[in-house]
Amino acid sequence: METRRYSHFISNQERKGSSYQVIVRKSPATGEPVAEYADGTREDAETAITAARNAFDKGSWPTLSGIERGNLLLALAARLREEKERLAQIECAEVGKPIKFARGDVEGAIALTTYAAGLAAQVHGDAYANLGPQKHGFILREPVGVVGLIVPWNFPLLILSQKLPFALAAGCTAVVKPSELTSGSALELARLCREVGIPEGVVNVVTGYGKNVGEAIVSHPSVDFVSFTGSTAVGRNVIRNSADTIKRVSVELGGKAANIIFPDADIRDAVDGALFGIFFNNGECCCSATRLLVHEEIAPRFEQALAEATANIKLDLPARDGTDVGPLIHQNHLEKVLGFVESGKREGATLLIGGRRAAARDLEQGWFVEPTIFSEVKPAMSIFRQEIFGPVLSVSRFRSDEEAITLANDTEYGLVNALWTKNVDTALTVSKALRSGTVWVNTVIDGSPQLPFGGYKASGFGREMGNAGLEEFTQVKSVLFHSGKRSLSILKDVPS
Repeated sequence: METRRYSHFISNQERKGSSYQVIVRKSPATGEPVAEYADGTREDAETAITAARNAFDKGSWPTLSGIERGNLLLALAARLREEKERLAQIECAEVGKPIKFARGDVEGAIALTTYAAGLAAQVHGDAYANLGPQKHGFILREPVGVVGLIVPWNFPLLILSQKLPFALAAGCTAVVKPSELTSGSALELARLCREVGIPEGVVNVVTGYGKNVGEAIVSHPSVDFVSFTGSTAVGRNVIRNSADTIKRVSVELGGKAANIIFPDADIRDAVDGALFGIFFNNGECCCSATRLLVHEEIAPRFEQALAEATANIKLDLPARDGTDVGPLIHQNHLEKVLGFVESGKREGATLLIGGRRAAARDLEQGWFVEPTIFSEVKPAMSIFRQEIFGPVLSVSRFRSDEEAITLANDTEYGLVNALWTKNVDTALTVSKALRSGTVWVNTVIDGSPQLPFGGYKASGFGREMGNAGLEEFTQVKSVLFHSGKRSLSILKDVPS
């Protein structure tokens, strides 16, 4: 792929950054340059915020009918479908995700945009006619205003599509800050917004580092709401930095999901789900089912089946159609993941398979780690407790439903969990007891645009997708209307 060169996207124009510096993105698979982005400054962010503020306060977007906004979003979904393969190739090159998953991400973005288009016409309030003979109550749901959307590197287009179409459907204007590592798809999406007729200033994209661009968005008084997806550590800073301007924030942060296998599970499905749950997207997923809890009755044969199946997983260049696992995002992250592997060995876990940097000749220039599985993992171990964000699975055993629930909930995070059973009572009881925003039963890393997504505990607060995801971008106003003559209770003898 040729090196793609981008500028900021502000008021439907591509603008060079004020610093004239660029960020060169190199392929995590080969080390070759694949893209250049503008290295944004606080000044660039403020220019974009001003554009979004003017578009909201003076432009037509917030006052268009929901159907008009929805029609433009439908046109955007159609253009995304036309550009599907090109966008997938960009995601593959910048992120290092296998091309089959990159294509799936674009399909997900299309579905989310289509769903948000339908919601645009459904935004409504409530009315109360029972407040008394001369009082009428109206509850209005209005767009929150200018929103800052801060997007991580692991699912650049998909996570942006969990935010931007819903913000647009509600009538908001947006400033998008993609990861400095994977900015291409956000800029391509902004171009498509312009193509379909979304007015200038409604969608703006400023690339660069969080210290300059991200902090400017979070702390700026003209930004009314910030939706952030990223690490828990950075999320805490976002919450702190929002305090001075008392703006609302939604934060979707880290995870440490448990994947619980009960004895009556469909073993073939559960093995497949366990592997998909950890090796999907190279394990760089906040929803990765990184802690596998297996009932002791089936644990020995289940672990053997896992190791045998893992040996057949294809670790390869991400652009190749048969690739299952690609490279990690950059060298520092590779070293961090390998550090967790060493800690697992040091703390007494048993390495079943993998655990090394890939040594194949055509992979040696990239940041590839073999699919890795540890067994006999105890709750005190680092690989059980900390978010690894790589293709490393830890397997622990349990004896009862109660112990499985205790182990699953023994984490600071609460984003997702999964369980496998054919017993309806077990499924319902355990699902209710798990402290996470999502629970999957007999599936994993699955979902639909209609279902809200977000976390408990250190995994954050706020929701994306579903009707709740639209409501995040609105605020509620109460209007009390008094008809007829007012009966005065304080003042008397007021001249008519």
